[in-house]
This record gives sequence, C-alpha cells and structure tokens, in this order.
Amino acid sequence: MKIFITGASGFVGGAAARKLSEQHEVLAMARSEKSAAKVKELGAIPVACDLKSISASHLQGCDVVIHCAAFVEPWGTRAEFWEGNVEGTRRTLEAAKAAGVKRFIHIGTEAAVFHGQDMVNIDETYPYAENSPYLYSQTKAAAEKLVLAASEPGKFESLCVRPRFVWGPDDLTILPNLVGMVKNGAFKWVNQGEYKSSTTYIDNLVHAIDLALTNGRGGEAYFVTDGEIWTMRKFLTAMLATQGVTPSNQSVPAWVVRFGAWSLEVIWKMFGIKKAPPIVRFSAGIMSTECTIRIDKARKELGYEPVVSIGDGLKAMQKPA
Repeated sequence: MKIFITGASGFVGGAAARKLSEQHEVLAMARSEKSAAKVKELGAIPVACDLKSISASHLQGCDVVIHCAAFVEPWGTRAEFWEGNVEGTRRTLEAAKAAGVKRFIHIGTEAAVFHGQDMVNIDETYPYAENSPYLYSQTKAAAEKLVLAASEPGKFESLCVRPRFVWGPDDLTILPNLVGMVKNGAFKWVNQGEYKSSTTYIDNLVHAIDLALTNGRGGEAYFVTDGEIWTMRKFLTAMLATQGVTPSNQSVPAWVVRFGAWSLEVIWKMFGIKKAPPIVRFSAGIMSTECTIRIDKARKELGYEPVVSIGDGLKAMQKPA
C-alpha cells in the first residue's frame, strides 16, 4: 500500500510511520526541514506541506491517509484549537477525497466525549460532549464528526481509532513532564490517585492502526486500549519507577485542583498571558476522573487484541542502570 501520514514528527504518527514503512510505501507530511529529516529517519518519504496547504497533489496515488496531526497544546485560543483540529481535518479529508484515496483513518481520543465527568465502562455508544468546557474536547469531537460523516461506502471509507492515555518509549510529553514535576517537588496525587483508568501502549495503538488499513467499517469509531484497568496511582508509580523516580505521597482533593486550574485560566485570560498556566482545566479534569473503556467493538470488527501487556510495556521503558 501507499500510505500518507500527518503528524509523523509526533509520538503517535512517528511510531506509525516507523512500523508501517517496514511493509508499505509511507509518505509523511513535513512542515519544515527538521521534520523532513525526522520523517526520513523513520523510513518514510517527506512531503513538504502542512494542514493549511495540503492538497490532492500531495496525496496522488495514495491508498490510505492516517491523520495523526492535531493541536494538542495545553493552552491556546479557540481559533488555534479550531484551526488545528477541525479545519486541518476538513482540509485533509477534502484533499484525500479529491486524490481518490480509498481509506481515511483518523486518530481520535476519549476526550471527544469528555466534559468533566467520570466515564465508567464506556463504549462507542457513549455520546459526544456537545457542551464540553474544554476546547480540546470540543474540537476533537467536531473533527471526528466530520470524518465519520465523510464516509461513502465502497468509495471513501473514513473511520476513527480512539486511544486513551497513549504511553511508551519515545513519549516526549507525559512521562518527561511527570518526571520533571516529581524532581521539582511539584507532583501531588489527586484524590490519592485511586481512580481507575484505561491506557493504550504505543505498540498496541500502532497495531490497531495497522489493522484499520483493511478492517473496520467506514463511518465508525473504535476505542482501543491495553485491555487492562489499573488505578492511576499504580500505573503512574510503575511508569515513574522505570526512570528511577518515586512520586511523593502528597495528595489534594479533586475539587481543589479543578478550582485552582479554573482560577489560573481566568487570571491568564484577564492579563492575556500566552504561556500556559501551571495547570489547565482540561488536564485537571481528565486526570481527576475515572475513565474505563470497553474494546469489544475493536476486537470484533478490527480483529484487535492488545499485543503488549502493561507489564511488558513497562519493562520496555526501563531506563538503563
């Protein structure tokens, strides 16, 4: 197959490009010379474009587009979130259709159904968060709706793969931030960290993407996880241990964290501060609620089964002594 990937300079897109280039011809969006160099290192062919300039000419001859790119910054304006997540997806869909691409795989997130609530044993029938207070949730939901609505049976199959809490080696955001917080004495558990969570190891997500190249129905979304449920305290403690770091036992109530994040955002907006606050409402919300997810649909329709256990994933992340 000839596959085009957006977001290949990121964690998920990069892992997908590296794995899929072993068996397929992989092209990847490159917004700069630096990102082009990284794309080449992954074994893919860089294509000079971005989410604002992408067109059918960039996708000629491609069978599948895997859309991993998104605006995932913790802090930004509504315009930035909308442009990065919704308009970028719209343009990529339009370009793919115009180029005659047959399948479009969008990397979604459980955030599309999150508005601050616990999400217990949910599946794909769970409703979108229509009035979420979080810009990331709003725009990822809007983007996913565009993807699912664009599907045309037998002509253009567009579907979504939804991971939850992607982790693993080469992660440059979650783990480094946690390690930094612990070392700086800024880390505290929320409600003792005793809320349950599903997670998705990077190799399991890439496996699901690989399956979605040929499996899965257009117009459908599929949750994919590690198939295990741990408490956040157990999981983060184990993940930090791979780096030789031990978190403190200090804990704060969820309402304190959420109120603090809301207060900081009000102050930041009042003074027009562009740098992200120490904590934002979305992070405070998503890290202080239970989120457990069923993957029955992915198992049945994608043929998905986790290929790496959480235990083995943690071993792979172990920092050399």
